[in-house]
Amino acid sequence: MEHSYHIPHLPLPFDIETKAVMKQLISANRKLAELRGVAQTIPNENILISTLTLQEAKDSSLVENIVTTQDDLYKEESGLQQTVTNASAKEVLDYRAAILRGFDLVRSKKILTCNIICQIQQELEHNRAGFRALPGTMLKRGDGEVVYTPPQTGDEVRQLMDNLENFINNDTLTDIDPLVKVAIVHHQFESIHPFYDGNGRTGRIINILLLVIYDLLDLPILYLSRYITHNKGSYYQLIQAIRDKSDDNANEWEQWVLFILKGIEETADNTISLIKQISNLMNQYKKVLRPLFVKQYKHELLNNLFNHPYTKIEFVERDMMVSRQTASKYLDMITQTGLLQKIKMGKENYYINTKLVDLFINQSGEHKSNDLTW
Repeated sequence: MEHSYHIPHLPLPFDIETKAVMKQLISANRKLAELRGVAQTIPNENILISTLTLQEAKDSSLVENIVTTQDDLYKEESGLQQTVTNASAKEVLDYRAAILRGFDLVRSKKILTCNIICQIQQELEHNRAGFRALPGTMLKRGDGEVVYTPPQTGDEVRQLMDNLENFINNDTLTDIDPLVKVAIVHHQFESIHPFYDGNGRTGRIINILLLVIYDLLDLPILYLSRYITHNKGSYYQLIQAIRDKSDDNANEWEQWVLFILKGIEETADNTISLIKQISNLMNQYKKVLRPLFVKQYKHELLNNLFNHPYTKIEFVERDMMVSRQTASKYLDMITQTGLLQKIKMGKENYYINTKLVDLFINQSGEHKSNDLTW
């Protein structure tokens, strides 16, 4: 049964930072600070941005029941799919492009405007429809029952989004902790449901960008989508509980904020572990590559293998500025050490950093296949 929900203008009219919230804030902020420090141990930030944004894209799409594998993703990214394009993998890569677009837009000025949010959604959906202007949007269960009707007029949507933009960027409105703001913004955005399509994925990208805007992280590397997928029932129940109680919902807001804060702490902890494993793996590879190439060794070679878990001759040729023949020779030398797996497809060879791919497979719980071939 649908309940009428009056979307509040922010900030919330009550103190959301309860004793329980403050206690959880300490844990979440501590983990975020640790993550920020650990991320700085990877000298090339593009490695983390490239690898972790792709994992988030995969997990966020899974929330929408768009399922793909590491193998499909990297084939699509590296142009290995040839004639048959994997639609799910392409959608995941579009999501990563939207994350990177958003990061590029907010990194320097540290603000998130309605215009930037629209640009992110355009990158996802490949349309310029902008905010909803026509009525008719309803959120339904699988059985067709309407559970929530978001604002129906273009004026309502615009007014609420303007208020949300002000809440995000205006520090004088409230002195609540930035992580609490992240939780409130996410619920508010999903309730406004400003677009015809892509609201869930756009909202999850906003989460990522807010952590950068509020100087909690330097890079967009903490992603809640896997936490949401693993707790999907609680996620939707807690969102809806606030709407169902409407005006008398301070307790429901507290439970929602605690859920997000716990997710931030848990996800930061998992990401710290993953980055440490990537760093250790890079050091292992470096110990093999340095004596193998001696004076020819360049850090661009190591970076290439971790920027592109499925690499090919053209990538090495470009990144190291060497001839095609030299790039091919380098990759074959590395393959002989066992660090790469060489796969032939048509007239081209591809080289898979299987140990790195296995890290992502193990973290995601995806079934590991011994057959990374075609």
